[in-house]
Amino acid sequence: MKEWLKNRELMKSHFDSKSFADEESDQNMGVKPPAVEIETPDNATVIPLPEPGLVPAKSDISRCILERRSRRKYTDEVISIEELSYMLWATQGVKKAIPAYGNTGTVTIRTVPSAGARHPFETYLAVNHVTGIEQGIYRYSSLNHNLVFLFNVTEVQDKLTKAAVGQSFVGSAPVVFFWACKPYLGEWRYKGESHKAMLLDAGHVCQNLYLAAESLSLGTVAIAAYSQERVDDLLKLDGKDEFVVYLAPVGRIENS
Repeated sequence: MKEWLKNRELMKSHFDSKSFADEESDQNMGVKPPAVEIETPDNATVIPLPEPGLVPAKSDISRCILERRSRRKYTDEVISIEELSYMLWATQGVKKAIPAYGNTGTVTIRTVPSAGARHPFETYLAVNHVTGIEQGIYRYSSLNHNLVFLFNVTEVQDKLTKAAVGQSFVGSAPVVFFWACKPYLGEWRYKGESHKAMLLDAGHVCQNLYLAAESLSLGTVAIAAYSQERVDDLLKLDGKDEFVVYLAPVGRIENS
């Protein structure tokens, strides 16, 4: 059998398997749950974001669904910090944070569904042309609705293009969204069965970006064709306990 055919098993449910039932999850063994998101250092540069109350150009959800499509051509125009704020809220915004059962941590209710409300992603941004935000790599704090500046990257457009295996529109986009998975957030509860659920969750997040961008007359495209090593190195992720699973450039489209 070809090696890649074996990966089909990852797409199937194994909740009724003996191996799943016999192995205790860390949650069931009383292990403290992992943090909802990476803690922001006290000395970090934090960029407050406007409240996501922007009224979209297309407020009819039916129209957004109908006109949604993958868009790879963007103009040279910048996007606004208000538009970016709205898209971040639409994809990972926290509507409510509540104590977990037994006060064993925090559970977040967000604008997207997630298996067991685990929300196992960090959102990173490569900002090129957004009003009010300097170029650089940022992390979105969903709990605080702000951006945490991480670092600058020299020749970032070239590195983004190479990380996206030659897709130059990624490098030139005003902003690129990266969703990095932290597997243990799901594994803590669902063990190995969490991996399928986490990839499904990534789809929920990216579809909300599509609809939010369409509502603002912006364009985006979901990208799963990328160099894992290059993209993780670009964001300075360890590639083991946190790694990129999806990315999407966003830009203004012609005749918008």
